[in-house]
Amino acid sequence: MSDIKRRDTEGAGGPRWSAATERWTARERIDYLVDKGSFLELGALNHSDVPGMAERSPADGLVAGLAEIDGRPVVVMAPDRHVLAGTEGTVYIRKGAALHKFAVDRGLPIFHIGEGGGLRMPDGMGSDGISERMMPYGLLRHGREVPLISSIIGDSFGGPTWYAIQSDFVVQVKGTCMAVAGPRMLEIATGEKVTPEELGGWEIHAKQTGQTHRVAEDEAGALDAMRKLFSYLPLHSGETPPVMDSDDPIDRNLDTLLDLVPTRRTRAYDMRKVIRVIFDEGSFFELKPDFGGALLTGLARLGGRVVGVVASQPMIRGGSYGPDEADKAISFIAFCDSYHIPLVFLHDVPGFRVGRSAEADRMASKIMVWNQAVAWSSVPKVSVVIRKSIGAAYSNMCGPNMGADFIVAWPTAEISFTGAEVGVNVVYGRQLAKSDNPVGERQKLLTEWEFDSSPYQAAAKHLLDDVIDPRETRKFLHRTMELACRKNGGKSQRLLANWPTGY
Repeated sequence: MSDIKRRDTEGAGGPRWSAATERWTARERIDYLVDKGSFLELGALNHSDVPGMAERSPADGLVAGLAEIDGRPVVVMAPDRHVLAGTEGTVYIRKGAALHKFAVDRGLPIFHIGEGGGLRMPDGMGSDGISERMMPYGLLRHGREVPLISSIIGDSFGGPTWYAIQSDFVVQVKGTCMAVAGPRMLEIATGEKVTPEELGGWEIHAKQTGQTHRVAEDEAGALDAMRKLFSYLPLHSGETPPVMDSDDPIDRNLDTLLDLVPTRRTRAYDMRKVIRVIFDEGSFFELKPDFGGALLTGLARLGGRVVGVVASQPMIRGGSYGPDEADKAISFIAFCDSYHIPLVFLHDVPGFRVGRSAEADRMASKIMVWNQAVAWSSVPKVSVVIRKSIGAAYSNMCGPNMGADFIVAWPTAEISFTGAEVGVNVVYGRQLAKSDNPVGERQKLLTEWEFDSSPYQAAAKHLLDDVIDPRETRKFLHRTMELACRKNGGKSQRLLANWPTGY
């Protein structure tokens, strides 16, 4: 933290943060997150309702109120670890529930700066204690009415974890833990000894569970990520994301795409580089970069308009999708559809991973639920086959009959039930084994198969809208998105708003 520079280091009372301070207080975190001087604290006079605890529980451990971020109104809540380890008592929970209701009723996004020990003991003991301090009903039925943007900025157990898991976006600071219960309780309850990092550290959630969307080196990085994500979102479900002015020309030269994407379909390349060329410069904000690595998801801008990007990543397992990629796609599609964010699909996928381990991980269910999410989504969707789209994955990436507004392909793309090599071996394997010239005959069959897989075949039957020059991709996407979003700014029907957040 020592090298971090605050956006606003001076307030009415002088410096609000010192480089010598290793960790910020709840109010310092809020000061950094929101616009200078905009925080209106509510419930500052609160304290615990347990007799004798008033002096020990200022604000009952939850600093909360209204503020602005980049001039836009928000609700912000920050548990205070200095008050009973940031644990939650009745007043804490009541205040949080009231602010949540206000935010939903008035259309204000909610920022939650997570840290704390969960339900306070002994307050929550007994049938009456647990009954009064359960998870607020309104949060459980939130339905993505307003964005929930959360951070795990210190060790979080119970409440802060529950809040994060139900959020649209979670950023976790390295060195913190997010878990249901802490290591001490775990050891007492089960005898298992584990460190916080092993229990719920950033690597667990960024790489294995997919429950965090970004990882930050420190508190400032986490708060910056929250602000960044917010810049792509509407205030509430009744409006569309803000369209920003862009000085990145729509018709700029894209010749580099011809060098980035090899025509040989088995050669890997980094799809991130392709995304950075196509969309507005510096606008791609990737979500869950370390989870389900064969699929990339993130927000970007196209001529200043916010879009969601779902793209294959050939650098990881050749771009073949597994259960994690499916979960990643499902949650992202539900998120975008709920906040009226149009979707762009960029295909280069050889299919889904198959085998015993994939089947044991419910691969069939994952594929179909992903299909359901695409089919039920109602935001504008444009789909581009970059190099190949094989098998069932073609449908999952918004192929024909999946609700796309436009589907196009690059000239060298391959679209087929299976790849040419595998298809020829399966269909003609016995025939080739008996052939006097298996090499020559096999090459002839491969040529025929690849011709049948050409995008021009599909375009001729109007199963594709067009075959486009790769260098025209940015211009094509921009023009079609502008047309698709002409009515009501491209608002969706929000049919996925109540889709569970646990994907």
